[in-house]
Amino acid sequence: MKRDYLIKPVINESYKQISYGSGVYLYDKDGKKYLDGSSGAVTCSLGHGVKEIIEAMNKQAEKVSFVYRSQFTTEPAEKLAETIAKLAPADLNWTFFVNSGSEATETAMKIAIQYWQERGQYRKTKILSRWMSYHGITIGALSLSGHTDRRYQFVPLLDENPVISPPYCYRCPYNESFPSCGLQCANELERAIKRIGKDHIAAFIAEPIVGAAGAAITPPDGYYEKIREVCDRHEVLFIADEVMTGIARTGKMFAIEYWNTRPDMIVLGKGLTAGYTPLAATVVSDRVMEPILSGSKQIMSGHTYSANPQSAATAQAVLDYMKDYSLTEAAREKGKYLLNKLQHLQTSSNMIGDIRGKGLLIGIEFISNFKNKQPFNKQMNVTNMIVKQAQLNGLLIYPSAAGIEGDSGDAVLIAPPLTITELEMDELVSLFTKTIKEIENQLGISS
Repeated sequence: MKRDYLIKPVINESYKQISYGSGVYLYDKDGKKYLDGSSGAVTCSLGHGVKEIIEAMNKQAEKVSFVYRSQFTTEPAEKLAETIAKLAPADLNWTFFVNSGSEATETAMKIAIQYWQERGQYRKTKILSRWMSYHGITIGALSLSGHTDRRYQFVPLLDENPVISPPYCYRCPYNESFPSCGLQCANELERAIKRIGKDHIAAFIAEPIVGAAGAAITPPDGYYEKIREVCDRHEVLFIADEVMTGIARTGKMFAIEYWNTRPDMIVLGKGLTAGYTPLAATVVSDRVMEPILSGSKQIMSGHTYSANPQSAATAQAVLDYMKDYSLTEAAREKGKYLLNKLQHLQTSSNMIGDIRGKGLLIGIEFISNFKNKQPFNKQMNVTNMIVKQAQLNGLLIYPSAAGIEGDSGDAVLIAPPLTITELEMDELVSLFTKTIKEIENQLGISS
C-alpha cells in the first residue's frame, strides 16, 4: 500500500485529486465535474483558468519573479499599492504586502501598537475583538478570533482578546429585535473599553460581515457607525478585516462601504489575487501613518516574499479584470438573484433556519426545530454531512460555524466566483436543493 507524504486537513481521509479547472468548474483526475460554489475557501473570485490572468503571470515571470523588499522595489508592487489606494475609502493610502490573511492581521496588530508607541502612549497594547469571528490561524490572529472550535487546542497560548458579542440578529444575545434593541451588541464595546481602560486599548478589529465563524452574519444598519463613534470617543483604532469580504465579494469593493464608516486599517487577502498566487495586504490610513512617518519611518514587520513582483503583477491583473468586466456590480446583482432562489428553497425545507449575507457571500444556517431555532446535536456534525453530500453531488460549499456562541450550530457558505452565469447559478441551486433533500431524508425530517 502506497504511503502518504502530504499532511492533509484530515490526515487519514481520502481526497479526490483535482486535475484542472475551467470557469466555475473543477475536474478531478477521474473526469468528475464539480461546480465551485464556494470559490474554494471564498477565494477564487474570477473562477479557474482565466486567460488574462495567466498571461499576466507569464509576462511577469519572464521579467523577474522575486526581489527582496529591503533591497529593491518594483513597478508591479508600486502600481498595485497605488491601485488599492484609489479603490480604498477615505485616506487609506498606504499598503504593506504580505502572503496570507493571517499575516495581514498580524501586521495590522503591530501597526496599531506601533502607532500609539510613536505617539508616546506605550500602555495602549490590547486589541479587542468579537466572539464568533475569525482573523487567522497564526497565534496573534487566532488570539483575536472568537472561533471556539479553532481556538480550543491552543487556549494556553492565546490572549483573551474577544470581549463582545457578535451582531447576530437571528440569535440576538439580548433576545430582542432590531431596531428596538438599540444596538446593544455594539454598546458592549463601550462597556468593554471602560472595564479594561482605554489607556490600554490600541484597536478593535471586526469582519464587516462574519465569514467562517458565523456564516455571513450581517450587522443591521447603524452598527458600524456606532462602533466607529465608540472607537473615536475612546481613542481606539478600528481595523476592518476584509480578507473574505473584500475585493467585490459582497457587491461593493469593501463590505464596510455598506455602512457609513471609515476604518483606520483594512486587512485584505483571498480575492486580492483570486487564488492565482498567495498575496495579502494591510492597508493603512494617512492618519495612522503620520506619527510613524515623522518618527521611526519604518513598520517593524517583514516577510521574505512581501511585495514580490510576481504576486503583485497577478493581483494587478485581477483588479484590472474586475474593473473591465464590472464584477463589483455583477456580484451585487447576481447575489440578489441567487439569494432569491435560495430563499425559495427555504420555504420548502425542514432544516433551513436562516439565509443571510450580501452579494455573493451567502450564509445558510440549519436548525432542527423552527419554533425555538434549536440547532442539531453537535455530535451529529450536520455541517460535515451536508458538505460531503454536496461534493458527492458535484457541488463545493464551505463549512461554517453557527448557533449560540458559534460552537453549537450548523451552517455553510455559498460564495461562487463573481463570474458565474445565471444558468450556472440555477445549476448550483439545483445541486444544493438535491443535497438538502437527501440530508433531510437521512435525518428523517423530510416532509
